[in-house]
Parts: sequence; C-alpha cells; structure tokens
Amino acid sequence: MNNYSIRTATIADIPTIKKLAEATWEPTYKTILTKEQIDYMFEVIYTSKALENQMQDGQTFLLLFEEEIPLGFASYSLKDADANVYKLNKIYLLPGRQGKGLGKLLLTYAENEVRQLGGTILDLNVNKFNKAKQFYETCGYHVHHEEDIPIGSYWMNDYVMRKEL
Repeated sequence: MNNYSIRTATIADIPTIKKLAEATWEPTYKTILTKEQIDYMFEVIYTSKALENQMQDGQTFLLLFEEEIPLGFASYSLKDADANVYKLNKIYLLPGRQGKGLGKLLLTYAENEVRQLGGTILDLNVNKFNKAKQFYETCGYHVHHEEDIPIGSYWMNDYVMRKEL
C-alpha cells in the first residue's frame, strides 16, 4: 500500500469531497433507499455549505489518495466528551476501489486519530440493510443498539455499531 496517503481535509477540499460523494452515494444506497430519499439526503449533507458547516461544527474529514488521485473520504467527531466516545460520521470509497483493503486502511487511520485524541470508543451508524455492516464486523465493531433517525420526511433505520479502541 505504498502509493496511498491519507491527510486531513480543509475547506479547500470541499469540491473533492463533493465529487467523491457524488460518485459513491447513489451506488451505496440505490438498493436500500428510494431515489427521492437519496437525492434529498445528498442535498442536506453534501452541499458545499453543508460540508463547510460540518467542518466548522467539529467534524474532521480525511481524504485517501493513490498518489494524487482521491479515492475516498471519512469523517469523525466527538460524540460524548465525558465518556471519550467519538463517532465515525462518514466513510466512503469509490465503488471500483472497494474490496481491496482501502476501507480498512482509512478506517484504521481514523481509529488511530481518535485514539490520539483520547477517544476510547468509536461509534458509527450503518443502515440495517447496508452490506457494509459485515465489513465493520470484520473490523471489530458490534451492534450496540438500533436507531431510527428522521431526515426530512424520510427515515434512516440504522444500527449503531461500536468498537472499543
């Protein structure tokens, strides 16, 4: 994995994050959610202003590159300071790059960052029908509880998965 690098994203990287999200969002959710819900959620989460607000509200975004080519991104933030719990808010790889160990590389990097910040637990949400659940289980996460989250007139029916770091 010599040609891969990960770095913290800045506001200047928002166009790159948006481009990656455009390439990954629909393939990830098209078998789980309606096209209308995918489009609505994308507009709520991935406009330039929404991404800028997420960064300003404490989400740290990471970008994964092969040489200079962006392949994926992740973000994490503090969830519960008293319990040293962080949340992995996002992790997406270009569909053609999945299944090659890059998701694990990006996830491990995020876990190490959280550990360095004093985090002892990392939570993430995954849709109950998302095949990524098995990936997270192989990376040491387990279902902690279930959560139904309203997004506009839609719902995300998720597992909250947890890993002790």
